Amino acid sequence: MSIEADSTLTDRFQTTVPASVRQALKLKRRDRIHYSIRGNGEVVLTRAEEPAAADPVITSFLAFLERDMQAHPENLHALTAASVARAQQLTADIDVDLDERLPEDDDDL
Repeated sequence: MSIEADSTLTDRFQTTVPASVRQALKLKRRDRIHYSIRGNGEVVLTRAEEPAAADPVITSFLAFLERDMQAHPENLHALTAASVARAQQLTADIDVDLDERLPEDDDDL
């Protein structure tokens, strides 16, 4: 299927997505759209993915880290080549499968 349509930019750089495009993408009011501009000037318009919901535990932990770094900047140190080498040495024989499911009960870890 190939759909082509034109629209005009207003003085405020707004436009109306043509009905044929809205129907093809199943767009509704307040839906988000995504523009991809290719190197050759081609524009690809798609339905934008819904942003992932924030994890409250991670959000709280990051807020804690931010407060701690602001309260104690003297504890912040640059990562050195030696510390990277030491971390690599300590983890050299550890295989990690990032796709492996975590156990339901992590008490055994």
